[in-house]
Amino acid sequence: MDIKMIRAAARRQEGHVRRTPLLNSTFVDEIAGRRVWLKAEALQHTGSFKFRGGWSAISALSLEAKKAGVIAFSSGNHAQGVALAAQMHGTSAVIVMPSNAPKLKVDNTRSLGAEVILYDRDTEDRQEIGQRLSEARGLTLIKPYDEPEVIAGQGTCGLEIAEQVSEVGITAADVLVCCGGGGLTSGIALALEADAPEMRVRPVEPVDFDAVTRSLAKGIPQTNSRLGGSICDALLPPTPGSLTFPIMKRLCGAGIVMSDEDCLRAMSVAFTRFKIVLEPGGAIALAAALYHGDHLSGKDVICIASGGNVDADMVSQALADYPCT
Repeated sequence: MDIKMIRAAARRQEGHVRRTPLLNSTFVDEIAGRRVWLKAEALQHTGSFKFRGGWSAISALSLEAKKAGVIAFSSGNHAQGVALAAQMHGTSAVIVMPSNAPKLKVDNTRSLGAEVILYDRDTEDRQEIGQRLSEARGLTLIKPYDEPEVIAGQGTCGLEIAEQVSEVGITAADVLVCCGGGGLTSGIALALEADAPEMRVRPVEPVDFDAVTRSLAKGIPQTNSRLGGSICDALLPPTPGSLTFPIMKRLCGAGIVMSDEDCLRAMSVAFTRFKIVLEPGGAIALAAALYHGDHLSGKDVICIASGGNVDADMVSQALADYPCT
């Protein structure tokens, strides 16, 4: 896994993957006490950065593998990214999703033409289901983060960040990344190591689902004690990936852990000040910039707004409970 794979993924995605904007708001800068730059991946196709990895993985397949079809497991954003990428490549997709995934994400995945198979997150193993169906049906399994071409696709976000910070004159900053298994975090870290080495990537995770933060602190992979129970449904893998963790261990700064309440507050700020809708897990990096500034250094911070696939009720809750004035 190296920068050459990320650059190759960037070439394959030309004309298919959006170059998302880097947004700034003086109102948000005042709250944070420094300049906050929001990399708006919620404006990517399917509403999250996951389309990058889905496109990268499928575009790298042989014609024979594309003809047979693909399978993935996901709580929703990887599901939609793979489903759309499969549709655009003219192949089929089977997606294994938890039965308690947000209805919007399940409905969207089906609408993109994928076959959705639901499982119980608390009692069943999605990797076992995915591997079994892959072998039984002859499908290519595209893992959500521990997959080289997926990491490469997510890394193209980092290439864009390097270009964009150069355009606005930023030479050094913390780059806060919404982190689950580490695909986006490790991909961005590899890209910035090559193109903007003064940027320091920092993973941000939900309270009680901070396996990456604890793994970085201890130097060896740690596991979360439970698999569900946070509104940040996209950030709940049990442990960092075997491919992603060594990259993060080498390149990333210390992790930051945020509460569900702070994610809701950040959703409200994003909606009010950036005019962008974020899901809780997609707002967690912004939450860290706003409410954990003591963990940061420098006059600039870059936050990945990783996804915006959220039910209207949760957006309404965030705006009602944490109005941004």
